[in-house]
Amino acid sequence: MQASEGTAGMTGMAGAVLVLGGARSGKSSFAEGIVTRWPRPWIYVATSRVYDAEMRDRVAHHRAGRAEGWDTVEEPHDIGPVLDAAGVRPVLVDCLTLWLTNLLLDGCDIAQARDGLLSALRRRAAPTVLVGNEVGLGIVPDNALARRFRDEAGLLHQAIAREAGRVVFVAAGLPMEMK
Repeated sequence: MQASEGTAGMTGMAGAVLVLGGARSGKSSFAEGIVTRWPRPWIYVATSRVYDAEMRDRVAHHRAGRAEGWDTVEEPHDIGPVLDAAGVRPVLVDCLTLWLTNLLLDGCDIAQARDGLLSALRRRAAPTVLVGNEVGLGIVPDNALARRFRDEAGLLHQAIAREAGRVVFVAAGLPMEMK
């Protein structure tokens, strides 16, 4: 997709692209490729928290694979203000499911956070690409927290997909246009 195609020039939710996929599906690389078709500088909103060496290695791997021109903002909770502050710069949010994990583990009001994110996306004056893990394709989790996480992730993805200008599912590095 060229910057002149698809969501180029669109604002608000029409300018949003939701990229879903499983672990190591290629969704983050695909999403970065979408954003880097617009002029720099780009904003990378990283939602993960680093609790251990393994996660530190994952973050380092992600950073090392990015092209130059990214400004990284680490934000585990309040994505809306970051989107507002980005102005007309293209933004990549990676990833929604880590953001949701942070909210759940910290006892936040998920519905309020989801509504706040949607409101911020509607106000955007530039393209926004959001990455999320599709977690609802497997077995039903055996504990309440995991089931709630799966359910909340599905509700979050549905809410964004309803209004986003484009939705892509990535499997084995191959993008499949859903919307």
